[in-house]
Amino acid sequence: MNDSSDHPAIRAHLLSIEAAERGDKSAWLSLFAEDAEVQDPVGPSPHDPGGHGFQGKAAIAGFWDQVIGPANTTFHSQLRIPSGPTSCACHMTATNQIGAHALHIEMVVTYHLNEAGEIAALRAYWDVEAVMRAFRGAAQ
Repeated sequence: MNDSSDHPAIRAHLLSIEAAERGDKSAWLSLFAEDAEVQDPVGPSPHDPGGHGFQGKAAIAGFWDQVIGPANTTFHSQLRIPSGPTSCACHMTATNQIGAHALHIEMVVTYHLNEAGEIAALRAYWDVEAVMRAFRGAAQ
């Protein structure tokens, strides 16, 4: 693991996953710029069928309400790679507890900050189809 927690984008990543694990919507949203964009995942998904992502804080708040807030998720950030002064890519595992089953989602998430140090773009890359298959298996 690259422990560059002093890098602004990696610090934003760590604060983001900490707030999500605590269920702290206000703290999580405070990390984002007013005109930020979240794509989680990048491309079409059940909560973003058009694959356009969520544009602006109001839409990102709706994403929280639909996806992050109701979930019982823990995050393990295995690898954090800074890129330039305001960006990073992070390999991590999100684990959702579904009854007695744990659903593990491997992903790479990129963060891009604006000049004010706020998250301007968050893009999560993960395999929607593989996760849906695993979810159906866990729900049975």
